Amino acid sequence: MFERILIANRGEIAVRIIRACHEMGIEAVAVYSTADKDSKHVRMADRAVCIGDPSPKESYLNIPRLIAAAEIADVDAIHPGYGFLSENAHFAEVCRSCNIEFIGPSAAAMNTLGDKVNCKNLAIAQNVPTAKGSKGAVDVKDEKALIKLAHDITYPVMIKAAAGGGGRGMRVAHNDMSLISGAQQASAEALSAFGDGTVYIEKFIDHAQHVEVQVIGDRHGNVCHLYERDCTMQRRKQKLIEEAPCPKLNQDQREELCAAAARLCKAAGYYSAGTVEFLMDSQKRFYLMEVNTRVQVEHPVTEMITGVDIVKETIRIAAGEKLSFQQKDIKINGHALEARINAEDPEKNFMPSAGLIEKFYAPGGHGVRLDTHAHAGYRIPPNYDSMIGKLITHGRTREDAVAIMLRALREFEIGPVKTTIPLHQRLLKNGDFLGNKVDITFVERLLGM
Repeated sequence: MFERILIANRGEIAVRIIRACHEMGIEAVAVYSTADKDSKHVRMADRAVCIGDPSPKESYLNIPRLIAAAEIADVDAIHPGYGFLSENAHFAEVCRSCNIEFIGPSAAAMNTLGDKVNCKNLAIAQNVPTAKGSKGAVDVKDEKALIKLAHDITYPVMIKAAAGGGGRGMRVAHNDMSLISGAQQASAEALSAFGDGTVYIEKFIDHAQHVEVQVIGDRHGNVCHLYERDCTMQRRKQKLIEEAPCPKLNQDQREELCAAAARLCKAAGYYSAGTVEFLMDSQKRFYLMEVNTRVQVEHPVTEMITGVDIVKETIRIAAGEKLSFQQKDIKINGHALEARINAEDPEKNFMPSAGLIEKFYAPGGHGVRLDTHAHAGYRIPPNYDSMIGKLITHGRTREDAVAIMLRALREFEIGPVKTTIPLHQRLLKNGDFLGNKVDITFVERLLGM
């Protein structure tokens, strides 16, 4: 097992990894930008190293500085968490070339599954459900070929970037004109965001739900799934509320979908934690969307219903250990919800609300978990993602989990900065949400966006 791990991240995920390290008897080394010098993860770590100015390019995305910090601290491994460099295959290769283990999958698996075109081709070979579309990348300058392809698929179609994620490099086209402009815009956006303008086209799934499967594997060829999550409640492709398991699936559908996800990852030689994301149409037909080769923000809901500590498991896997369980050991226990608490003002088009937190009263009680780096006296910097915490609840049934979440949100007080707490209360009381009658555009329609 490792003696010392560097956490190449910030915020609540850094806090989460540090806690896991301490429970495993491992020293935790934090890195931080000057904007995060008073952050909770810096205080919690056994050692902390400043790696630069607030700009991510000068700190959390700066590979030479991260490696220098790791070498100074004499660590055995680096845990990237999520975001920043967590899905950067080059960073994984650099770490390992410096004899520092990267706590995540191999660079080869990241490249195979992280490129959506390669991933889809592998999925087709493994009989994993996919949407009808192009057989590979398309030339956005060849308008005639694009139009012919779209007519073969039939409108509406989705133009998608092969690299990256987070909804960037994606456009929906309903006719030839929007296809040509959308393809060029998606390619340009993907090139700017990910350094790769490659795009492909597939059938757009209308009124879809977002269902994803948590997969985890070791270096000994063992791959298991930890069942699925429903992430349909989202705004502009950014998730707001997640839950596990998906309330619309029966056990046979669940087993079939999860087995397909595990099969895909095993074929890629995947180890560590990963998530296979699908869209589900109104007939409960599934279509592969992408694979995230890292720990997900919403991993706690899976932990709550399976009892598996996913972060600790990734550390054990990176150290060469086998999975601590087999597929037959994984059972679903109850229902869990996660509400992302963002420092944003929903009343002002979700405008970020950085600044000093003067009041912070956290909820508690049976079935409540709060993952956060925020506290009274913490100043939210304007340089990073607006998420300041994740509120997770667990109950015997979905109704129990929702009731506990509403109670916890009522107890949760943060001020004077604005947060998404009032929005979550509104969404969780909505009859369509409670009746499982939502799709991925539901929140936008509800808010008139």
